[in-house]
Amino acid sequence: MDCIFCEIIKGNIPSTKVYEDEFVTAFNDLNPQMPVHVLIVPKKHIASANDIAEEDAFLVGKVFLAAQKIAEKLGLDNGYRIINNCGEAAGQTVKHLHFHMLGGKTMGEKII
Repeated sequence: MDCIFCEIIKGNIPSTKVYEDEFVTAFNDLNPQMPVHVLIVPKKHIASANDIAEEDAFLVGKVFLAAQKIAEKLGLDNGYRIINNCGEAAGQTVKHLHFHMLGGKTMGEKII
């Protein structure tokens, strides 16, 4: 398997990690779209949201629990946005389930 996020999780590709636990790794996006742009990635390789199996559903909960800790650590007291792109038409470029945490400035309610 040739997955850049799996290689980051293993430590084979450098990244600026902001959080890590048994289930989740989070690191700064190399092409940030906001002052804070963190990728939150389950350590288990799952290609996309469409590929989450019943036994993996708890990982999504772990991602959101990690997001709370990351937001607190990064001072996102006024809020943040979490986005998941599922499939090529939605802009998913890395085939490993991941969530974008965006924050650090006020956003409108429109997503695009």
